[in-house]
Amino acid sequence: MLDQLRRMAVLATVVEQGSLVAAARQLQTTTSAVSQQLRALERDMGVTLLHRSTRRIGLTPAGERFVQGCQAMLAAARDAQTQLHHLRDAPEGELRISAPVGAARQIGPSLAPLLAANPGMSLHLEVDDGFTDLVAKRIDLAVRFGRLPDSSWVAQRIGQRTVGLYAAPAYLARRGVPTSMSDLTRHDWVFLRSDTGAIRSLSMVGPEGREEVLRVSPRASSNNQLSLQQFCEAGIGLALLSAEDVDESLAQGRLLPLLPGWSLPTLPVYVMTPQRDAQPAKVRHAIDALAHAFAGAASSTSSTTAASVA
Repeated sequence: MLDQLRRMAVLATVVEQGSLVAAARQLQTTTSAVSQQLRALERDMGVTLLHRSTRRIGLTPAGERFVQGCQAMLAAARDAQTQLHHLRDAPEGELRISAPVGAARQIGPSLAPLLAANPGMSLHLEVDDGFTDLVAKRIDLAVRFGRLPDSSWVAQRIGQRTVGLYAAPAYLARRGVPTSMSDLTRHDWVFLRSDTGAIRSLSMVGPEGREEVLRVSPRASSNNQLSLQQFCEAGIGLALLSAEDVDESLAQGRLLPLLPGWSLPTLPVYVMTPQRDAQPAKVRHAIDALAHAFAGAASSTSSTTAASVA
């Protein structure tokens, strides 16, 4: 079938160009190769399609009817190719993004200029702190924090998040303010839910540069970062929260940072795509916009309090 379609395209090109020589030049092949394709097509169809001479060609009655379908097929193929090139070069169509709750509020502001500049482009955002089935959801681009699961998708680091240790003033008034790593063992904790067990390892580097590791068990947990912050603000326990998410809570006094002077690893931010090469324009432009946004957020956030959970 593919050989037949190729020969039909050759016939349409010969008629379009007016000669075998011009068609061969257009197809970047030899005149003899074009002639062979036409003879094979006539043999397969069982009918003569062209009258040939050294100076001109002419369609038979059967060829005149058959070539109309060949020309329509070739035009459809060219139109499909043009549309594909347009998708590659100009952002359009629906962009489907998956992101955790902690990243969701940056997606809109990051991509608003891209959407405004490209009326043919639309956006759908799937927000989930769990591991979404990216293929089933037809996701074009996923934003992920921290350690990545094993996947065939391609990950590209675009920034980092500072994660700090926070508590509500009411909790600290009731339980006291921790001033050292050893104090933290006497406090309640809230954590993101993990499938690896309840005990968590918290790694922190003190003012003298010495790393200390603390193992803690959560009093409350959730699979949602926003719920985790609400638990903390309600006074249930200490929490590791993204500094970018708590600026309003800090300004309004709902949360207080703990252990100033301790430095802790930042949380890497990745974008994941189904393949590395041949990305459509909507994906390439979205990655650029998100990388700019997350890099800017990282540079504007203080790195004096951050945390890493294993």
